[in-house]
Amino acid sequence: MFLVLFRNRKRTDIDADSYIHDALEMEAIAALQPGFLSFKSYTADDGEVLSMSEWESQDAARAWGRDAEHLIVQRRGRAQYYENYTVFACDSPHVQRFGLDDAGRQ
Repeated sequence: MFLVLFRNRKRTDIDADSYIHDALEMEAIAALQPGFLSFKSYTADDGEVLSMSEWESQDAARAWGRDAEHLIVQRRGRAQYYENYTVFACDSPHVQRFGLDDAGRQ
């Protein structure tokens, strides 16, 4: 498994409709990429956003990063959407899982 975390803060003068259009389009295209597993995005009370995509491998995640349409929207993001961002790439993260099984529920 390979995780990509995208932590960002949007500009105050953002064109929200354009951003939403691009974000939804990128999410749909990413989901079709070989090795894509999942995507989630969370917004904090202060407006900071943390998005997480999960991939089968680093190669799959990098291929998405180099996708032609994705590159265009990345450039647009730097020019029009984001005040700042940080990308965290996590190869073979330590994973712990918890889940109640039917026998453990009360």
